[in-house]
Amino acid sequence: MLRVGLTGSIGVGKSFVASVFVELGCRLLDADQTAREVVMPGTPGLHALTESFGAEILNTDGTLNRKRLGALVFADQSRREQLNHILHPFIIARQDEIMNGWEAEDPDGIGIVDAALMIESGGYKRFDKLIVVHCRPEVQLERLMLRDKLPRDEALRRINSQMPQHEKQKFADYLIDTSDGFEPTRAQTIRVHQNLIRTIRG
Repeated sequence: MLRVGLTGSIGVGKSFVASVFVELGCRLLDADQTAREVVMPGTPGLHALTESFGAEILNTDGTLNRKRLGALVFADQSRREQLNHILHPFIIARQDEIMNGWEAEDPDGIGIVDAALMIESGGYKRFDKLIVVHCRPEVQLERLMLRDKLPRDEALRRINSQMPQHEKQKFADYLIDTSDGFEPTRAQTIRVHQNLIRTIRG
């Protein structure tokens, strides 16, 4: 199975690209979903978090209070790094387990993991190919403000807390530019998919 990483900054249209790959027959794993799985009650991931951040990050029913944890780490880079350091090994192990299952069922298929922080975490190195989705900065800002109903300064703050788009692009095997809307993006995604198929057939 060809293992492909799909990444891109906030508000660039990565979800749409992911949906086109699914239409084309690829298997898709959303890293956010894995991140939720590894901190379910009773998991080693949740235990590790409470050891580091204290029991106040839990709700009364023992589930993770994401808002409280988010408030602890959002403004503090060292705590954010600590959080990522704890969770990434659990997330990567779970993703690998899922991809191994896919590979057993469909050795000649394409398995895609969609993750925003794949480059920052170093997780991209596990993949055969890396696709980076991007768009013009003004388009990104406008989309984020619209999508999350944010004022301009807050949207900019979120964008600036991530690795710049032009840095991410340096890591890519394939680039998909979503600046001009759905149809041009779909056409680029189909082209990339055709290239991935050719890679498998070697």
